[in-house]
Amino acid sequence: MNSPEPVARRASSSPARRIAAAVMLSVLVFAVLWIMVFGVVTSLLIGAGCCVVIVAASTVSDSIDMLLDALASVVFGLLAVIAAIFAAILGLFGF
Repeated sequence: MNSPEPVARRASSSPARRIAAAVMLSVLVFAVLWIMVFGVVTSLLIGAGCCVVIVAASTVSDSIDMLLDALASVVFGLLAVIAAIFAAILGLFGF
């Protein structure tokens, strides 16, 4: 007996993974800026700002994605209802 094919799951990244990636990128920005003659404090401020912007953009992106998924479900549900009504009407007439 064949086992059913695994359902493709959407790759979701946890908030901890996002924050870790943003921190690594911020450290990289800090190191590059500090090597390029910026002061330590200036480099730290710019690196921290990078981290905050990345995490905030990721959070907003997830919220918009969730809203668009809900909207798509409603639209496709309405289209399915309309298709079912047309199928029932055409079924009454034998088409």
